[in-house]
Amino acid sequence: MADPVEGSKPAPPAAKAGTATATPPAPPPAAKPAAKPAAKKGENADPPDPMRRRVIWGMIYGYLGINLLMFLRFFFPRALYEPNTIFNIGYPADFSLGIDQRYLMTNRVWIIREPDRIFVIFARCTHLGCTPEWKASENKFKCPCHGSGYDSEGVNFEGPAPRPMDRAHIALDATGKIIVDTSRLYMDDPRAGVNQFNDSGAYLPV
Repeated sequence: MADPVEGSKPAPPAAKAGTATATPPAPPPAAKPAAKPAAKKGENADPPDPMRRRVIWGMIYGYLGINLLMFLRFFFPRALYEPNTIFNIGYPADFSLGIDQRYLMTNRVWIIREPDRIFVIFARCTHLGCTPEWKASENKFKCPCHGSGYDSEGVNFEGPAPRPMDRAHIALDATGKIIVDTSRLYMDDPRAGVNQFNDSGAYLPV
């Protein structure tokens, strides 16, 4: 065995077989990140969300707007605008023989001109109050609701209608024009023994 050289460190002894090697020392733990400085009192850490503010203000303005409309609606009257029950339909010479429907949409009446008279049928089915239709090809009024049928004079002949349609009051004014009043109706009810179709005002002789 050679002698160690002067000034050199002796080599560490070799590990014997079967013995565990020395474990290297563990690395030091990593340093924790520095904590964020606490926000001062009265300051927000994050800026406010502008979209959230818009939604909240939109809901507030919507609520106030609806209440304003309800308040304004109070000052307008809740009236039903119905056509006048008394109206002028012109002169007797303005109507030819047959069924005239020019006032059906505005006043719910048919003007019936016959050779010797004019009368006005109020367009309301006597079954449940629907508005019948004039079927010129079948020469009859037909109710679209339950099939009641009336002839050209408004007299029922088929379906559930219990009696003829009513007729409106008709008269001439001082100028010779025809005045119709749908608030005064004449009826024919065979079950009650009432027939007002020949009363004065139920027709106009011509």
